Amino acid sequence: MVNMTVNEVIKATGGKLLCGHPDTVLEHLSIDSRSEKERSLFVPLIGEKVDAHRFIDQAFSNGAAAVLTSEHDSMNSEKPWIRVEDTKNALQAIGRFYRERLTIPLVGITGSVGKTTTREMVACALSAGFKVFKTPGNHNSQVGVPITLSEITPEDEIGVIELGMSEPGELTVIARLASIQMAVITNIGVTHIEQLGSRENIYKEKLTIQDGLMEGGILFLNGDDDILKDTKAKEGCKTIYYGTGANADYRAEDVHLEEGFPAFTAVFEDQRVPVKLSVMGSHNVLNAMVSLAVASERGIPLEAAAKKLCEFTGFKNRQQIYESNGMTIIDDTYNASPVSMKAGLEVLNSLTKVKRRIAVLADMKELGEDAPKYHYEIGEYITEHPIFEVVTLGELAGEIARAVREQSKEIQVKEFMEQEALVTYLRGELKEGDGVLFKGSNSMKLSQVADQFHLV
Repeated sequence: MVNMTVNEVIKATGGKLLCGHPDTVLEHLSIDSRSEKERSLFVPLIGEKVDAHRFIDQAFSNGAAAVLTSEHDSMNSEKPWIRVEDTKNALQAIGRFYRERLTIPLVGITGSVGKTTTREMVACALSAGFKVFKTPGNHNSQVGVPITLSEITPEDEIGVIELGMSEPGELTVIARLASIQMAVITNIGVTHIEQLGSRENIYKEKLTIQDGLMEGGILFLNGDDDILKDTKAKEGCKTIYYGTGANADYRAEDVHLEEGFPAFTAVFEDQRVPVKLSVMGSHNVLNAMVSLAVASERGIPLEAAAKKLCEFTGFKNRQQIYESNGMTIIDDTYNASPVSMKAGLEVLNSLTKVKRRIAVLADMKELGEDAPKYHYEIGEYITEHPIFEVVTLGELAGEIARAVREQSKEIQVKEFMEQEALVTYLRGELKEGDGVLFKGSNSMKLSQVADQFHLV
């Protein structure tokens, strides 16, 4: 936040100043008492297990300049205490108030799979013409988005905001907070089907990103997605499709792999621009096309955006490829869904210089009652795209192993329930010349296993 005062926080939240000076200047919002920044406002959230009001003293000790509270009616302190009815609602009100002061255009990105990678690639393409702000880390929730908005500065010329969703109605709340000029829906998958029940329900929820899309805005849709390809933007907004088919306004043609890296021709109207990405996986072709589309619609020449996009090399735990002790390690452990699991396996199969291809796969979470079926289907996919060995971690991943065992006699299979036993096995099994994919949901902590094989 830039020069936002306690008095303005009171105005935004309808709160009451219990003590301290109303002209105190605040520059950051914080919900973590352990990592306060100078001139930060600490917002103690009340969770299912922990009430952060108990950490107010710690927040002040670590440098907080002011605090919100919903549990105190009077206080005697030199630092400002602001009484509000609900700290979470107040946090969102501050984010909304600050957003109204900004003139910066924002791009909002949602979807079942690939939000973060798409966010990074869109920001990269836009950097060919603008100073770009982007969501830090995974601050894409009802709590994270207000904090994200508060970090935008007057120097930023355009922003790329990731908008997540884990329950009905959440996307509407954060999209309205962000007040976006451009909206991207990457795909409609089965992530969060446990909470929402069906792909159709997920689709309906993802479309609510338009609740925050400004009049005259643009909705970018994945034209290769079976549900999104027939979707139109709300009245008063423009629809742009991206993909590989004839229905796409921004289209990738001649898609192929060059040493595992996607290469294609980006086509828009009469323009044709060759592109070779520096991240593996053909799914990144779609991420690249929407990045080029957003940049082009903001006035950046397609060729300039493509050149910038080719500099993107990914980031930690998302299809990062390492050479270590003669092995090629693919660390894709940040998260997993059926779509991204297949994408990771495709990258593994694209490695041409390895002697053995080994997939170390852990549970995919939040897939609801059909989770065993989705895991079994991954096993079927593997038998159709054979590798040397499948090693699984977790009960659900055991369904992957079962499918491979039932349908292939050539592929070796090993199952584990404990991380320590898995590491011991891999230390004895992996050798020079192997290509190894590590892939699973973040909660399975497979990244800790991958780190032991690619960190020197």
